[in-house]
Amino acid sequence: MNRARKNRLIFGLMVSLIAGFIWVYSSLESETIAKNVPETESQAIMVPASFSELAKAAQPGVVNIRTVKTVKGGGRVFRHFFGNPFDRKEPFHNFGPFDERAPDFKQRSLGSGFIIDRQGYIVTNNHVIEGADEIKVRLANEKEFDAEIVGRDPNTDLALIRIKGASDLTPLNLGDSDKLTVGSWVVAMGSPFGLEQTVTAGIVSAKGRVIGSGPYDDFIQTDASINPGNSGGPLLNMNGEVVGINTAIVAQGQGIGFAIPVNLAQGIITQLKEKGSVTRGWLGVGIQDLTPELAEYYGIEDNKGVLVAQVFEGDPADKAGIKANDVIIEVDGKSVDTSRDLTATIAAVPVGKNIPITILRDGKTRTVNVKIAKRDDSEPMAKQELESSGELGIRIAELTPETAKQFGHSETDKGVLVVGVEPGSKAEAAGVRQGDLVKEVNRKPVSSVSQLRTEIEKHAELQLLVKRPQAGFLVIKIG
Repeated sequence: MNRARKNRLIFGLMVSLIAGFIWVYSSLESETIAKNVPETESQAIMVPASFSELAKAAQPGVVNIRTVKTVKGGGRVFRHFFGNPFDRKEPFHNFGPFDERAPDFKQRSLGSGFIIDRQGYIVTNNHVIEGADEIKVRLANEKEFDAEIVGRDPNTDLALIRIKGASDLTPLNLGDSDKLTVGSWVVAMGSPFGLEQTVTAGIVSAKGRVIGSGPYDDFIQTDASINPGNSGGPLLNMNGEVVGINTAIVAQGQGIGFAIPVNLAQGIITQLKEKGSVTRGWLGVGIQDLTPELAEYYGIEDNKGVLVAQVFEGDPADKAGIKANDVIIEVDGKSVDTSRDLTATIAAVPVGKNIPITILRDGKTRTVNVKIAKRDDSEPMAKQELESSGELGIRIAELTPETAKQFGHSETDKGVLVVGVEPGSKAEAAGVRQGDLVKEVNRKPVSSVSQLRTEIEKHAELQLLVKRPQAGFLVIKIG
């Protein structure tokens, strides 16, 4: 065997050995990864080959909704073209929305919905049918029916309507939105821009989104295309079950849509079907989330719990002995981590039911029994309080009914009002603002100017517990 041939043979053997090692390593690595990946439904269907069977099965349960609403005074369109949009003082020549001189305007809109039972009940969004004089529902088989409103819930933007006389209806099954995971495949169905039975697919981009639409925001975010007209249509999982109700989009955004979780909607739908309206529980407190500073101040290690910023006199919390500065950590055996958790939990409690609420006060836990009242969503419950501090570059004053009203505080509140902050002072650098209400200094309550000054003189480093309008409790450190 000559040298060249021998070298080629040795080189070939080396290549084969290296390839073998790579193959073995890859196999072992793949096996390890497979063992570490949880076996869930979403993992089993990583990239669906087709959504056609799912869409075909769900199609009969999805409906198109067309409404007609009479807008008095010609509405926004009339005022734009026949008013004077350049006159700031009289922009519409006194043609208000109910001006008798302006003709009525018939406003037509489109939306979607889905059938939930064979009796003709259909779920949609409140904004789709609110104020409508006529509601038409078109089924997948192109049959059209008049619909009546069974009930509405503006706070969650849900509505229930009903059609009569339809036969062979195909209701959609409701799933479990809590089981959705970020990255799961979902399908949106509806009538965007009036294009009926449109199917789009995407993934769950996020859960628990708060977009400022109401007190019960808890949206599923998805990149499945949602457009005007999709409102009220179903968001489906890969089993063809409804996991959300398509509701909102981000203006000028692409790939960002929001759906109401079906688990939030089910209780509301049941109430609308049985009573035509929704009744929610009311505790009677103003609340806020714990910031890291507040958690440290109250000695809470995991930042979990909800701070009671205010207790409304005569309401359930007040009657049960809950006080401002208490931290609510558990309601009826269920832990609450955020103000949104607490609001949703209390809202779901039947009116008149007595429930245990666990609070943290002065570093100790205690449980009180509270009889839940009915929440009045028709009236604003927001009540504001304010107070402030003295010295360190701040001007302070006693709280009077006049100053309380001026700065947006309650007349019954206690504390010291900050009426001015000197530029460049330690207080300004630390974040103290005019209108702040100083409630405590280094965990000691203060209710007068003299008390505040005494406490400030005692300590070189200060922790001020202040209450700020529209912001709630804050801890400000001044060293």
